[in-house]
Amino acid sequence: MTIQRPRLLLIDSYDSFTFNLAALCRTAIPDCSIHLIKNDQLTIEDLLPLLKSFSAIIIGPGPGSPDLPQDVGVVKDIWKLSECDLLPLVIEHGGQLKRLQVVKHGQVSKIIHTGRDNFKNLKQVTAVRYHSYHAEPDTKEIESLAWADDGVENGSVLMGGKHQTRPFWGVQYHPESVLTDDGGLHILRNFWSLAVEWSQKRDRCLSPLDSSAMKILGPSWPHLRLSSLSSSRSTTTATSVTTSVVQLPGVNVLDICETLGVDDHRSPFILLDSAANPGRFSVIASLLSTSLQILYSVGDVFVTLKCGKSVRHESLAGEDIWSWISGFMPLTKAIDGYPDVPFWGGLIGSLSYELGVHSLDIPLRQRRRDTSPHPDIHLVYVQSNVYIQSLLSDDWAWINNMADELKKLPSRSSIIKTPLNLKVASAQVHLPDRHQYIAKIESAQDFLRSGDSYELCLTAQTHLFVPRSLSTWERYKLLRQSNPAPYSAYLRLHPSTFLSSSPERFISYSRSPDSLCELRPIKGTMRKAPGITRACAEQALRGSQKEVAENLMIVDLIRHDLHGVLGLDVHVKQFCEIEEYETVWQMVLRQSLPPGSMTGAPKKRSVEILQSLEDEDRSLYSGVFGYWCVGGGGDWSVAIRSCFKHELECQDSEVEHWVIGAGGAITALSDPQAEWDEILLKLKGVLGAFGAANPRCNEC
Repeated sequence: MTIQRPRLLLIDSYDSFTFNLAALCRTAIPDCSIHLIKNDQLTIEDLLPLLKSFSAIIIGPGPGSPDLPQDVGVVKDIWKLSECDLLPLVIEHGGQLKRLQVVKHGQVSKIIHTGRDNFKNLKQVTAVRYHSYHAEPDTKEIESLAWADDGVENGSVLMGGKHQTRPFWGVQYHPESVLTDDGGLHILRNFWSLAVEWSQKRDRCLSPLDSSAMKILGPSWPHLRLSSLSSSRSTTTATSVTTSVVQLPGVNVLDICETLGVDDHRSPFILLDSAANPGRFSVIASLLSTSLQILYSVGDVFVTLKCGKSVRHESLAGEDIWSWISGFMPLTKAIDGYPDVPFWGGLIGSLSYELGVHSLDIPLRQRRRDTSPHPDIHLVYVQSNVYIQSLLSDDWAWINNMADELKKLPSRSSIIKTPLNLKVASAQVHLPDRHQYIAKIESAQDFLRSGDSYELCLTAQTHLFVPRSLSTWERYKLLRQSNPAPYSAYLRLHPSTFLSSSPERFISYSRSPDSLCELRPIKGTMRKAPGITRACAEQALRGSQKEVAENLMIVDLIRHDLHGVLGLDVHVKQFCEIEEYETVWQMVLRQSLPPGSMTGAPKKRSVEILQSLEDEDRSLYSGVFGYWCVGGGGDWSVAIRSCFKHELECQDSEVEHWVIGAGGAITALSDPQAEWDEILLKLKGVLGAFGAANPRCNEC
């Protein structure tokens, strides 16, 4: 039999690497079409009539245990297919299950194999493992093909096998991981050769997928899920950007902000501040009294639009908020700006962590707005900003006036008038309870050992109560001086004020044509000390099995997020440093939230666990902040090393309430006390802006 176009069914058990596996299948089996279903999407009775239309089944990995029906869904029935329904199958688990003494999450191992079947013509294999269980096969049914030698930890662990009489082959490791070598691609090519041979011997022919089957399965992967825009939106005439360049040697960004009125705390103000390398551009938004603000909270059926004193609610008309924004942005399209300037105007603001949680179809806490009043989306439409640029037509008068004002600035650094040696007593610091946090780490590790997650980014909030002795701008200048960072920010969008010294870019994307997207997930924190150079730190972090595993899991996770939107066009150029992709920004951003570096993997199950372990919403912390440019580009950073307050909570008080979030990636290798110490280290930089860089908890 000759199969003209292979058709694969990939069953997803809610893993965060599934689209990586789909991409590997497309590479290994050219011109194949792939349909993905969740393991609980169809019953075996629904699935059986469809199997005659598929060349083979790929069963992906997932959290939990194959012994639990709720974790594996229809997969448990695939193993028992009758002879007439049989088709080639590759799986990533199977056999009698036993828990590993030492779990392997994000660990790289050498695989010993027989060189037969799907290991044919393979030499040494190096592969990535994510598993808490291992299979001890029944030798009457299963022939072992590959092993890993874990020595005293777990002994010899089965890594590959085949069914003695059925066309079933399986591997325990992850062929799709970025650090798995030819043991990934070659394995799938061998599997396909075996599948074709088996089908030819039985004259098995594929049936077409009719319209009813397509309705059940949906389109094959990959496919672009383009937002539906009305013809009036898609044909909107682009605005021309007006730009003037002013040379201001020796003038820093703080001077410019103060010239533009940042000290007027009744007005909104925005600074995206490249306060340290590798940042290059800072964005200062000159907001008008009529600047449009866009607010949305999960659960609302409307979006709130504020323009000066005017507030109105626009119905979402059955769409989600992402569709609304996707429709808004084409209306603001602009051209003719300086190509080297990343931001010509557009939307700037913040997206909460819970916005991403909701996108995963995970229930949020009831009555959450009582304790977390910040909107989940808070954006402002910026028409004038410093390069100097304007989206308003014939706005040369404003541009020339602004240029004249900036030229008056003296060539000096802005002087912070507030002393840095503030007394600790000036701020009441309520750290998380150390014993409770360590207990939660231990609970998280129980979930890791049970196979429910490979990594959990556990966080907690610190609450500060400080007198109104400093303005929020002065507070930001202290933060900037004590903890400069490439993705710093001062966002004063009433009623929320957000200060950031984030070191982590989440996602950036350039304008069309040839739009390029870049992600830079970071993991690993090391305390600065005498003799600790950057080279020493890099060597220590890269040489740490735990730190490499953390980075590996997150890189694999974000590859999955992006493969889900962009198909095959995803490439890792340098492990632990940079990822670049062709991009469709709205889809990528939506698909990737919340940031994988702030959740763990698999993302959905990890977030569900974190919702049960953490006591309160993260709100702005762990979300993202940045901009959408009217020219099509964007840049978003992860809201870490940051603090925020809600003005309405403090307006009738002489004391301000600030919130700082901090946490760490918990793995099976984590030491609970070391993780607590890491929280204190991460808090130190932000607490320094409140005169409390070295707080002590009651239990310390």
